[in-house]
Amino acid sequence: MRNIILFDDESREQMLPLSYTRPVAELRTGVFTIRERWEKLLAGKASYITSDYLSRRFPMHLEDDNIVINGAIMPNDRLVKLIEQLDPNEALMDEGDLIAARLNKGQFERLIKDESIDEITGLELSDTPFIQLSYPWDLFLYLRATIEYDFNLMTKGRVSQSLPSNNQVIAGDNIFLEEGAQVSCAILNAQSGPIYIGKNAHIMEGAIIRGPVTIGEGSTIKMGAQIYGPTAIGPDCKVGGEVKEVVIMGHSNKAHDGFLGNSIIGEWCNLGAGTTVSNLKNNYSNVRMWDYNTKGMRDTGIQFLGLVMGDHSKSGIQSTFNTGTIVGVGANIFGSGIPPKFVPSFTWGGASGLVTHRIEEALNTAKHVMARRDIPFTEEDDSILRKVFAYSEVYR
Repeated sequence: MRNIILFDDESREQMLPLSYTRPVAELRTGVFTIRERWEKLLAGKASYITSDYLSRRFPMHLEDDNIVINGAIMPNDRLVKLIEQLDPNEALMDEGDLIAARLNKGQFERLIKDESIDEITGLELSDTPFIQLSYPWDLFLYLRATIEYDFNLMTKGRVSQSLPSNNQVIAGDNIFLEEGAQVSCAILNAQSGPIYIGKNAHIMEGAIIRGPVTIGEGSTIKMGAQIYGPTAIGPDCKVGGEVKEVVIMGHSNKAHDGFLGNSIIGEWCNLGAGTTVSNLKNNYSNVRMWDYNTKGMRDTGIQFLGLVMGDHSKSGIQSTFNTGTIVGVGANIFGSGIPPKFVPSFTWGGASGLVTHRIEEALNTAKHVMARRDIPFTEEDDSILRKVFAYSEVYR
């Protein structure tokens, strides 16, 4: 089994607030996270070079022979083949930036110390296109391609569980159900892209799903939900209402009516009943969104962009979010009116004003939320959230 080490580069800062609580390669980009996809394609086990405060949960494992890969890069067949062909002391480069390398323990330790490694041979990539995440919205911009790639990767040579005859199905050969998945009286249209339904997922009566869509293990699609692709819903989520071009990392709820489009939702989030997100400006101009690097708004270059929400954040019933809103980690948004387009981590309130969400209260809520899913709130969780609270103070 190959030893894979995924490293965070400067894109980690640009992927905030999603990367406050995880390395970039832990982001869901389809059926899989980036890490899961690399592990499957390279038949290996991955660990991380990431920020110190994350390294206890995401430690690095070093062996005598290591494949080191930029964690913001998503694999494809050509790139995987080139990495498999690397000899010791060789690296793949893209205009001087390290993409992947095969290093022994000594070389790796010198690389970490930013020391010269003269014996490394750099091979410039040519005719090898690849996707590299730079900003949160990249997660849904490339979602169609990644869902289709993952669907083929997961289903090749396998037989789907049968769909009950009470469902309305279009292009059924492009639909795959894992063991224990329940689908009853739903409409599934995979003509425009595949539909993957994970183990023990539950699609309730009246749900309408138009691919490409992936539903994670143990997730529930509520009655009457309208899911437009490309959309990737992670494990253990509850989703209802209207959803279009959305990534939900996992363990999060948007269980009720309301529109969510062109958005990315972290883990352990809850969107209250009726929460609606604008994903298009009235004048059809490009959306501007908060940039953690410049500490100001930036033109994203795209017309459709809704909400980016970090882990453990919540919205109250009937909440409304403006086009291009970014909400940090551990925020609690409620009340009438539209909150600011930048809601810092661990804030409390809404349009009428924001105050600091006290850390002990935020941690207590996180413990209760995770306990409802029978997942323990660990010392690592506590430590990471406390660090994020401290690092994000400058924005509150």
